[in-house]
Order: sequence, then structure tokens, then C-alpha cells
Amino acid sequence: MVTAYIGIGANLGDARANVEDAVARLRRLSGTQVTGVSSLYATAPIDSSGDDYINAVARVDTSLDAESLLQALHGIELAHGRERPYRNAPRTLDLDVLLYGDERIASATLTVPHPRMTQRAFVLVPLLELAPQLDIPGLGPAAAFAPGVADQGITLLS
Repeated sequence: MVTAYIGIGANLGDARANVEDAVARLRRLSGTQVTGVSSLYATAPIDSSGDDYINAVARVDTSLDAESLLQALHGIELAHGRERPYRNAPRTLDLDVLLYGDERIASATLTVPHPRMTQRAFVLVPLLELAPQLDIPGLGPAAAFAPGVADQGITLLS
């Protein structure tokens, strides 16, 4: 089993319900156990448009290899009608493999650690809620990147 962290976001339709359903679908994913889910956060779109995003991070233990996990996440996105008309388009659901154990992956379809995770409050804040001492492979303590995103608006939802 490998511990992976999954970024979850949505800003189309009932974004909160879409994020909550994504977590429920992760719980049913074969070979995978959800071991933690952050709080939900609202964030303004970055390099995008549309309504505010609802974001969270899930920690999973999985027997799936990284590419199979990514394909399973794409299946959950498709179940929510995810379309990719252009880069950073508003979306009904976005699921990203942020970390996959201590691995560093650079394939045609997957880059881990996620290439922009240290630049986004909507990733770092929920990630640090789940794992405050987490090290990002090749980069060091995740907490060291928090000051760099402190100016990005993020609101904890009740």
C-alpha cells in the first residue's frame, strides 16, 4: 500500500456536493482506503474564471499504481460530467494526484509531486491540515511553502 494525497476541487454546479460525492466515490474505489479528508475551503479561481472553487485534500492508502490511480480519478471526474475545453477551464470536478508516496514521477500523463502544489493555497492549506509535518519529495517540508501563498484568499467552510 502507498499513501497518496488527492487534491479535490469544483466550481460548476453544486460544487460542494460534487466535492463531497468525490470523497464518497474515493471511499468506494477498489484497492483504496480513505484515511483522512481535510475540511472544505472556498477559494477564488486562479488563472481561471467562474464562481469560487470548493477545495479539499484526501489522504488515501492504495494498492493501485500511480497511473491506475490517475485513471480512476479521471473516471470519477467523468461521472460528474467533467469537460476539458481549455486549460484551467471552470469544472464540475477536478481530482489531482498531488503526492504518491515518496515517488517522483514525470510521465506523459502524470507529474508527481504535482507541479504547482507549492504555489497554491487551495492545495497547501488543506494538505497541511491533514499532514502538518509532511515532506514533499525533492522539495522539503510542505509547511515551508505556506508563507509564499499567504496572500491568496482561502476561506474555511463550516
